[in-house]
Amino acid sequence: MAGMENAIIGLAASIAIGLSALATAWAEKSIGAAAVGALAEKEQLFGKGLILTVIPETIVIFGLVVAILILGLAS
Repeated sequence: MAGMENAIIGLAASIAIGLSALATAWAEKSIGAAAVGALAEKEQLFGKGLILTVIPETIVIFGLVVAILILGLAS
């Protein structure tokens, strides 16, 4: 029975990372397209576009933290 519990915990951790990575990719796709469009019109917006493109990476960091916390349940 302990093997099944560890498998479920591992699956939960992988779902936390996978879904957060997919959400980040979707957000960066939208923000990146808008940033490139804005950059084509006004080159001074490069810094703001770069910052806004990097912000969704925090979603993956939160997913990683959640996965680590879930894996901590196995101990």
